[in-house]
Amino acid sequence: MACLSPSQLQKFQEDGFLVLEGFLSADECMAMQQRIGEIVAEMDVPLHCRTEFSTQEEEQLRAQGSTDYFLSSGDKIRFFFEEGVFDKKGNFLVPPEKSINKIGHALHAHDPVFRCVTHSPKVQALARSLGLQMPVVVQSMYIFKQPHFGGEGGPAAVTPHQDASFLYTEPLGRVLGVWIALEDATLENGCLWFIPGSHTGGVSRRMVRAPAGSEPGTSFLGSEPARDNSLFVPTPARRGALVLIHGEVVHKSEQNFSDRSRQAYTFHIMETAGTVWSPENWLQPTAELPFPPLYT
Repeated sequence: MACLSPSQLQKFQEDGFLVLEGFLSADECMAMQQRIGEIVAEMDVPLHCRTEFSTQEEEQLRAQGSTDYFLSSGDKIRFFFEEGVFDKKGNFLVPPEKSINKIGHALHAHDPVFRCVTHSPKVQALARSLGLQMPVVVQSMYIFKQPHFGGEGGPAAVTPHQDASFLYTEPLGRVLGVWIALEDATLENGCLWFIPGSHTGGVSRRMVRAPAGSEPGTSFLGSEPARDNSLFVPTPARRGALVLIHGEVVHKSEQNFSDRSRQAYTFHIMETAGTVWSPENWLQPTAELPFPPLYT
């Protein structure tokens, strides 16, 4: 089973992240990649991506449609695309499987392959060894990290952030990211970078949901402080590795400068015992999908 040793637990508590190589087998990784291939092959491109807009008013409607699509994705399997992959009429300019930035935010609940991995005995044992009593799964994402393509520079880097900015709890320290490399993550293709020990200083910025129907759908409180780039440490991870990410550790990823993707499956769990999930978070449990308990 995937229990952490005392020294691994100590390292995670000190650094705010931990790489566990070989957590999943190549076959387990391949099963998720194959399933995503099927999901992409069957996907319906969302309406706000397919509609042609010319006037400013229509453009505002498109932006609102895009915002609503994101804000209501917490209990669904939805598709989020890279910039510049559609023409004006909503036709693909690149192959569909190369156009997607991520799929979110409820693969863990609605897809049997991803549900099995998320609630696997290995993951449950890992959570128990971290001392989690009543953890729930709050969201999941399949991240494609597409290769650098075209003249516009391709998919962007992920700027330094803390996950708790988006998934805020009181008290802090109750959210944990689980990031699984489904392809090798290298310096060249955009592996994760962390500032070790940066998880102890609280949260500098929060994304909050605006009142229903108001534009834009979310806003930020506070701001990201300037951070010394030299503090970041790269964490390459081989296919099948699991990276544990404390909700407040500062991390980023650079652009993918290779010619292939850097796919990962990631999900967040929250300890519910004695925790309040902020009612201002963009992501909220719904009647259709309350946050499912991790332990089965």
